[in-house]
Amino acid sequence: MRINLPNQITIGRLILSIIFIALLSQYKFDDSHSRLLDWCVVVFVVAALTDWLDGYLARRKNQVTSLGRVLDPFVDKILVCGAFILLVGPGFVNAEGRNVTTIAPWMVILIVGRELLVSGLRGFSESQGQSFGADMSGKAKMWLQSTTAPLIILFVAHPQSLLLNPSVSWVLPVAVWLTVVVTVVSVVSYLSRSRHFLLEAA
Repeated sequence: MRINLPNQITIGRLILSIIFIALLSQYKFDDSHSRLLDWCVVVFVVAALTDWLDGYLARRKNQVTSLGRVLDPFVDKILVCGAFILLVGPGFVNAEGRNVTTIAPWMVILIVGRELLVSGLRGFSESQGQSFGADMSGKAKMWLQSTTAPLIILFVAHPQSLLLNPSVSWVLPVAVWLTVVVTVVSVVSYLSRSRHFLLEAA
């Protein structure tokens, strides 16, 4: 079976996601390893940009496939959830035992839980023969998550130039909280959309 170009790009994003996770998992809090984090940002951003590209090509060339509908959100979750889980892991804990990112474990639980819930709703909807594509809140959520994760990594890699600069230090906490709020909004939106077929199946 020949895999079309949008799905090839999605598979390429999966490979980039694995590389990103492998790189980020090697990090142990130490300012001397900022170059490793810089590479993580580059790989993440390239992977995130391909998410827009494969969707654009699939729609433009009318090459939306069942494989793409399953694989694309799966790869997105590997990239985003992998990033946030590692960011609250031991690699980002300093000598005082404090996590150096501005994201709390409960925020990551919320993000991962949302992805699991929506995956379940999407799978159930598809099994009932109903489309369950991303809505505006889902797209906004993905855009914010794909912006916030590399921002956190950059701030950790260059704390002296970013965290201590009053003109930009506010950006990170605002981005983190916006991500959390939009994640919650998207959960409510998807539950509202799926209410009718969940009630029918009850």
